Amino acid sequence: MKRGKKYREAIAQVDRTKYYLLEDGIALMHNLPSAKFDESIECAVRLGVDPRHADQMVRSTVILPHGTGRTIRILVFAKGENATAAKEAGADYVGAEELAEKIQAGWFDFDVAIATPDMMKIVGRLGKVLGPRGIMPSPKSGTVTFEVAQAVKDAKSGKIEFRVDKAGNVQVPVGKKSFDVIRLQENVIALMDAVVRAKPSTAKGTYIQSVTISSTMGPGIKLDRTALLQTLSG
Repeated sequence: MKRGKKYREAIAQVDRTKYYLLEDGIALMHNLPSAKFDESIECAVRLGVDPRHADQMVRSTVILPHGTGRTIRILVFAKGENATAAKEAGADYVGAEELAEKIQAGWFDFDVAIATPDMMKIVGRLGKVLGPRGIMPSPKSGTVTFEVAQAVKDAKSGKIEFRVDKAGNVQVPVGKKSFDVIRLQENVIALMDAVVRAKPSTAKGTYIQSVTISSTMGPGIKLDRTALLQTLSG
């Protein structure tokens, strides 16, 4: 694959054999050549699980203390008092059947979907289109609830869902390149704490196998997982 000039300049500054301390890895990433936009920062965690087995699935949520840096558009399926509460909490779209019809017609101008339990008869029909996008409301992620105001506030403040993919990886946005080192550190630590807490009881061997951070246009920077896990326990 042919890489651009900035990427080649960036990767030349990264020691591919080294595992960086979290603070050092973030500082290095800040010093790499940047794109003309505020790049997203992603943390990728390789897990020692076999997601083909239901009892080794890893899925949970985390509230990043400093958010992701993105403006989150929230859709809520609710009626009556619950719809009013969702609007007052800052939901971008609130409705019922009419929203379901728009989505079935191909509209997906939102990032998070929340639903009250009584709306799941309507929302359930959308599983085939919302599921693959990772935005199907679910009790496990706290997005099927009568506490819609709190769910909206959590989503606005940086609550995100993560799940292991077929290859055994968890990949989560943890901020923007404009975030300072402290904010990115605290977001990564919050994510890692949540991933560790979500460890299945059936997982064998080394659970956290590798941790890498990268910006949208930059190379991956491998982190010292042992030091990172010690930070969690310390």
